[in-house]
Amino acid sequence: MSIIGIDIGGTKCAVIRADNDGSPQEIHRFATTNLDETLEAIFSGISELRPGGSPVFGISCGGPLDSKTGMIQSPPNLPGWDNIPIVKMMTDRFGGRAYLMNDANAGALAEWRFGAAQGFKNILFFTHGTGMGGGLILDGRLYEGTTGDAGEVGHIRLDKDGPVGYGKAGSFEGFCSGGGIAKLAGSAGFHPADSGSKENVTARDVALAAEKGDEEALAILSLSGRYLGQGLAILIDILNPEIIVLGSIYSRAGKFLEPAMRKALAEEARSRSLQACKIVPAKLGEDIGNYAAVSIALYKEGKLG
Repeated sequence: MSIIGIDIGGTKCAVIRADNDGSPQEIHRFATTNLDETLEAIFSGISELRPGGSPVFGISCGGPLDSKTGMIQSPPNLPGWDNIPIVKMMTDRFGGRAYLMNDANAGALAEWRFGAAQGFKNILFFTHGTGMGGGLILDGRLYEGTTGDAGEVGHIRLDKDGPVGYGKAGSFEGFCSGGGIAKLAGSAGFHPADSGSKENVTARDVALAAEKGDEEALAILSLSGRYLGQGLAILIDILNPEIIVLGSIYSRAGKFLEPAMRKALAEEARSRSLQACKIVPAKLGEDIGNYAAVSIALYKEGKLG
């Protein structure tokens, strides 16, 4: 079986050829430009990887999607990708079988197969990056929900007011994502000590300042950590996971989030469920997109789980 992963992102894409166990063997990376150029780069990259006569494609992309029909439906970070039948495009051109899945679900599969969640059956994975997407693996199966939208925890309202994330003020994404942390910093009037501007402060700026002991930056991350704990407490009580895997921000700045997060968890979550649940940073780092796309093919072909 020839396994080809396709990771479609707002700024960059990758096409990956993997061995039968899913380990990436050859990767073509390129910038995301307009729709036509990007699709042509994807097709060209696949051809260079020599997929053979019966490839299996795993396609990871940000939502909204219709994974059942294989349609990309106007993701906000992919202008012009309106009702693109990506699965049919792949199979018409290359044959074989193709599967489409949102990037958060695919990330959960990747961390389950290759990363921090290996060996567990009840797993929550959150991207914890620019946004707060989620993937749920329950009793050893990916849970996608009725419309494929399970795991959209970013939309949960945690307070009556606060930064807007996922179109909702005071949401999980608003308080805890990279975009949300930047908004918290902007509301506080924070700017790095070595910068003369208060404009366009990023979560990375806040984390770097925290590394230097900046009290404002530490307070912003502590506030985000408190809401992170509150959001996770809700999910721990409802879903009773064995492990929660948190992506980019927690992997890089978890030490600044964790004290307030743990305090909120102790106050809000059921103690028995909390004690049974590990909370860890994602393991795959910048390579998660490659593994995620490949993991879709493995999972859909019954080779993961």
